[in-house]
Amino acid sequence: MSTAKSKAVVLLSGGLDSATVLAMAVHEGHEAHALSFRYGQRHTVELDAAARVAAELGAAKHIVADIDLRVFGGSALTDSAIAVPHHGSADDLGEDIPITYVPARNAIFLSFALAWAETLGASDVFIGVNALDYSGYPDCRPEFIAAFEQMANLATKAGVEGRQRLRIHTPLIELTKAETIRRGIELGVDYAWTHSCYDPVDGRACGTCDSCLLRGRGFAELGLTDPALTPAAG
Repeated sequence: MSTAKSKAVVLLSGGLDSATVLAMAVHEGHEAHALSFRYGQRHTVELDAAARVAAELGAAKHIVADIDLRVFGGSALTDSAIAVPHHGSADDLGEDIPITYVPARNAIFLSFALAWAETLGASDVFIGVNALDYSGYPDCRPEFIAAFEQMANLATKAGVEGRQRLRIHTPLIELTKAETIRRGIELGVDYAWTHSCYDPVDGRACGTCDSCLLRGRGFAELGLTDPALTPAAG
């Protein structure tokens, strides 16, 4: 009897959510192939974190795809002329889609994941989107994921020939940040490996951007301190 693990592509930014999702995919028995992007983001330190997370959690392979979304601009993450917003607390975050939204980013990332999955003969793609404790990005919603999955299964040779039925897994989509952190800790994730900050200073988390505040609130709800904001984070 074959004991070969099923292959899965896991989108890995190096942040808290994607690290948790990689741990979940490995725990479920998948041979995880981690995919990160150098897309012109101002916080490229996250790629160092992604490499560390992939190694620590046992990814079978980790690749970084180079694309440049700076040519389009439109986001504080890819346009140095647009400032990253900072706030006093997570309660100050508004309901509007913030300027840190990168146009069509998850659609682009998932398209790359789809291409690699077809090459690998994989039918599973994991992404750490969340519809509760997140910044309001439209491409983190369940309806977007469902629509992309439907499209993906019409888009490939493997799909047309019936050799692949792609499924996009979103195991965090209905979890709060605190629930995500709790699950990651159960699976052995050390969040000191990760980096989530949109506007790091000398490689260190700022503590006041949207991502830092939402992450920090999750740790606080568990009675913990975010390791990214302590000297030990390194």
